[in-house]
Formats: sequence, C-alpha cells, structure tokens
Amino acid sequence: MSDLSDLSDLSDLSDSPGTSGPAGPTSAEGDRGGRDDARRQLVFFGAEAADPSVADLAGLLAGPGEVSVMGGTARLSVVVDAAWRVHVLVAELALRGLPASWEATEDERHAVRTSYTRALKPLAAAWLRGPVKRPPAGFHLNGRRLRLWLAAAGVAEPAGFLLRLGAADADCQAAIGAALAAAGLAGDPLAPDAGGPAYRITGRRRLARLAELVGDRPPAAPPPAWPARP
Repeated sequence: MSDLSDLSDLSDLSDSPGTSGPAGPTSAEGDRGGRDDARRQLVFFGAEAADPSVADLAGLLAGPGEVSVMGGTARLSVVVDAAWRVHVLVAELALRGLPASWEATEDERHAVRTSYTRALKPLAAAWLRGPVKRPPAGFHLNGRRLRLWLAAAGVAEPAGFLLRLGAADADCQAAIGAALAAAGLAGDPLAPDAGGPAYRITGRRRLARLAELVGDRPPAAPPPAWPARP
C-alpha cells in the first residue's frame, strides 16, 4: 500500500479566482438572473445540492467500482488510469468519513481502496447478488453519484464524454442507461467490442446538463478532463 503523497507525477492544478460584477444588475443581467434561477431548479439534484453521504458511492459502482464483503463489513475499491483520479477519489472518500489507500497496479494504473467498514455494508447488500454486482431496483443517479463516476472513469472526447462501466459490467448496462436517461443524460451505449461497456454523452444540452450536475472541476483534475459549465 502507498500513501497518497507518493503520487509525485501529478502537478498541482488550481482554479483561477473569480471576479465580481457591478452591484446593480442591468436589464441583461436581470435576464441572466432568470436563466440562472431556471438552471438552479434544473440542478436540484446536482453535486452541490446536498451534503456528501456514503450512498453517493453508488456512483462508483455504476462505473468500474467493486464492493466486497467480509463478515459484517464491506470494502469499496476501484482501479483508475490516472493519478489525478486518485487525488479526487481519496478526497471524496474522506469527505464521507472513509479513509482510503492506493497502490500501483502491474498495468500501470492505480487501485484505490477503502478499509473494511460497517458503514459500507448497506451499499454492498444493495448491489451484490452473491458475488455479482448488479444495480438495485430503483437505482438512480444524481449529481454527487455522477461526480464520483466521472472522477473514476469519465473520458473527454471531441464530441462529448464517455462514462465507462467495469470491464465485466455488460449485464449492468441497461439499468445504468435507464438511470442516465432519467437524469436527463440519455447516452449512446457502447458494447465491449466497441470500446465499452460504456455510455457516450453527446449534444449541447446533455453536456450542459452533465456539467451542472457534477459541479465545479476538482483542483486536481486537468481542465480538459472535466465538463465545463456553459
């Protein structure tokens, strides 16, 4: 196991400070205010709409995350392909009271793991059918879950974003796709022989929706790797 500070290949990326506008709104600003109000209603389930919770980790299980059980405890793990993802995920897990460790894999990726804990047992009970991972009935995606999924396995493309599932998760794809559609993010499914299992999110409105739901880019994430708000 390695401590997060050993990830020396990741540069520190910080957001630029914002600027404040004039105190009195102009007519154009008033119009923008109406659009902003509508946008805030649109992202009621966005990543910033509620406090982080352990239930949000269902977003990792929608992607390549795995959960395993030992006695009355469970552990969540996910293998990622970039050091910045380790930084983001470890920070997100810590926000939920779940310290995590990481280690390099033989294929030059990174495995992020929590400890075994009782706090994850309900998540495991909902997602496991014996040893097999399956989305539970009524599974849905909100901004906090999507943020974790994107951090673990979202890939920017010229025309949009690819949200990858686990390599063995083809049987989960239909349920995950239905949850994406219900969140306003209907995507194109990719089969394993076409680079999946994954969903490709394209289109101006859907990409704007994704950006609003997942919230601001984490400082560790390279700007091109995170959807920008319009």
